Amino acid sequence: MKLFNLWETQGIILTDLSLKNSITTTPRIVAKSQGRNASQRLHRNKCNIVERLITRLMVPGHKGKKHFKSSGKCSGKYLTTANITIKTLKILEERTKENPVQILVTAIENAAPREEITTVEYGGARYPQAVDCSPTRRIDMALRIMVQGSYQKSFGKKIKMEAALADEILAAYNFDQKSAAISKKLEMERMADAAR
Repeated sequence: MKLFNLWETQGIILTDLSLKNSITTTPRIVAKSQGRNASQRLHRNKCNIVERLITRLMVPGHKGKKHFKSSGKCSGKYLTTANITIKTLKILEERTKENPVQILVTAIENAAPREEITTVEYGGARYPQAVDCSPTRRIDMALRIMVQGSYQKSFGKKIKMEAALADEILAAYNFDQKSAAISKKLEMERMADAAR
């Protein structure tokens, strides 16, 4: 069984063992669970990684609780974001001649931050404190920053969302600092290291 009847998902190799239980590449024809796992704890871990990318694309412009940017692309329509994802995976396959699902998984592994900063209040003063990220949060943050970075590159410009997302995933796959996710990861880990 191939994803979208195009790509194999069974031979995907994970190098980061901490993300092994959080990245699911179960073989499916359509990456849509329709909320079957929503009643379970940590239901996101049971969703296919391509489905998580599709659902993240539905609201790319949110930063915090504000609508950072919004247009017709972030309408919450599954079919629109699924078509963007399929075109992106086809672009990745054309450029690298490899399985695009493997490229996506490796890009997420490279872009997932290991540490972040939280604020601790002690005696009326606030201090930054470095904390480890859970595997599920690492994946969510990597996907969010990838989608936001690619959306910023395509919003109001001639570059299409598919091409911008493919560039972002390929840059993260190559651990290139042109990727928004890689540069944000390095910045977060640098700040966490300073707050240790």
